[in-house]
Amino acid sequence: MNLEKVIFGFFVIFACTLNFGFFIGNLNNIGEHDAGHLFAAVVVNLITLVLKFGDRTHIGAVHLATSMVAMLQLLTASLVWMWHVNIGQMGMNEGTMATIVSLSGGALVANLISVILLISETMRQTR
Repeated sequence: MNLEKVIFGFFVIFACTLNFGFFIGNLNNIGEHDAGHLFAAVVVNLITLVLKFGDRTHIGAVHLATSMVAMLQLLTASLVWMWHVNIGQMGMNEGTMATIVSLSGGALVANLISVILLISETMRQTR
């Protein structure tokens, strides 16, 4: 068993599940989406992005691209949350939460593509 591949797979799947945990729930219900979940998703996606820098294959480049998309979406969601609540002093409302969750949904799609790539790459190597 290759420990490097285990760690890589762990973080790819962990990033996806954390993002899903934040995303799931009613789009307009502020109480169903926690800032801690979003923060954890950002941190684990950042770790995943760093892990993907070492791969020089074509599939590694696609993995890196999906990770960059997820990070861009999650960082934008975090900035919208921070701007609206802390800088703008407007408080959270349903419209802003819907925007944040929608951005997280885009990152979730990128994470799902990365998981599918990971599974397909694993299936290809076992044959």
